Amino acid sequence: MTSWYEGPLAAFDTETTGVDVEHDRIVSAAIIVQDCTGGRPRVSRWLVNPGIPVPAGATEIHGLTDDHLQRNGRWPAPVVEEIGRELADLSATGRPLVIMNAPFDLTLLDRELRRHRASSLANYLENHPLCVVDPRVLDKHLDRYRKGRRTLTDLCEHYGVELTGAHDAAADAQASLDLVRAIGRRFASRLDRLTPAELHTLQAVWHAAQARGLQAWFARSGTPEAVDPAWPLRPDLPAAA
Repeated sequence: MTSWYEGPLAAFDTETTGVDVEHDRIVSAAIIVQDCTGGRPRVSRWLVNPGIPVPAGATEIHGLTDDHLQRNGRWPAPVVEEIGRELADLSATGRPLVIMNAPFDLTLLDRELRRHRASSLANYLENHPLCVVDPRVLDKHLDRYRKGRRTLTDLCEHYGVELTGAHDAAADAQASLDLVRAIGRRFASRLDRLTPAELHTLQAVWHAAQARGLQAWFARSGTPEAVDPAWPLRPDLPAAA
């Protein structure tokens, strides 16, 4: 029997104007759908004119300038509608969705839907919630005592996954998907017995524990900082409206 991490998966990634999920905007996004390890991926891409200036620091990361987005990007409203509907279609089939640092991308998408469609991600998903697999949460739980950074680039290097064109939404989504397959193979004895739905529930618990640990570390280092324990989506805040 094929393990779930060798079978049908999808992946979602965004590039943005910054790291504040309540106020920053999506400038590009991608969804990758792959039916099996080594299978040909089906790629959906979006380029967005966010309607606000793109900070120089963000452009340095993903290479998308104001001029390029104004010339080639679409308005956000139809884009987030299409993304919401595609994710809803995936959730209805039960296909696991890989998202590196899921609370960032999913929360930002939810806020964009509220901003531009007066709706929410939950409304699009209706009664078929996403089954999310987050390689960052998996790695931190399964190999918790390993030292070093755990960015997508770092994890790809550690697990031997090719990442070509980092900070391109489609490239990052594909690498995240490949990364989950690699993590699954390395920790097969601990993951084979779990269904994706069971793993989704466990990741929420693992992420909350990881958030508490990180917040405690900040406190000990003399730089107290709140770390949101919610996963894979942060609760709505009035300021997001």
